[in-house]
Amino acid sequence: MKKQVDKSHYEFAKYVAKPRWASMWHQLDEVMRLKPERVLEIGPGPGVFKAMASLFGVSVETLDIDPELNPDHVASVLEMPFEDGDFDVVCAFQMLEHIPFDQSMQAFGEMARVARSKVIISLPDARPVWPLSVHIPRTGALQMLVPRPWSGPKRHDFNGEHYWEINKKGFDLNFVVRELRKIPRLNMTKTYRVWDFPYHRFFIFGVR
Repeated sequence: MKKQVDKSHYEFAKYVAKPRWASMWHQLDEVMRLKPERVLEIGPGPGVFKAMASLFGVSVETLDIDPELNPDHVASVLEMPFEDGDFDVVCAFQMLEHIPFDQSMQAFGEMARVARSKVIISLPDARPVWPLSVHIPRTGALQMLVPRPWSGPKRHDFNGEHYWEINKKGFDLNFVVRELRKIPRLNMTKTYRVWDFPYHRFFIFGVR
């Protein structure tokens, strides 16, 4: 494994667009509600998640193969230097698609091995949708994602970063979910797309 981008890829003006902030809110929300003592983040990128979590007293350690990103642990996700169940929560946000699919499932298995309670991931979902918000009096906004008609799955070509994406040809959602569920010790409790940024789909797994 080798890094795909240098540190400049994560500069604020290039990387942290407003919709991505919405996805980062979900990252923090999913982890904070668990009240974990020790969290491992795989692929920290610019380090925003760790910085935000630390403001609220959550201890996050990071792992990456790129020392330029200043991770706490420089290592491969395919063979992490931790004991079984070392972390309460293990997460990887928009990371697993950066390695070939078979290796991403191997990496997911390693995440399950070192997790004690939860595994949280997000992945790109390429199915086109329209975010729709309807205001209902006395109730508030009802937010929906409406699939775009006549938009079948497209072939995914490696673009130097993503090897695969959900709902590209050969990687429909049901297939990806089946493969994720093959990983021992894990039980998927929910999956959803971020309304403000539907390209990001979250998966939450409990450890059995």
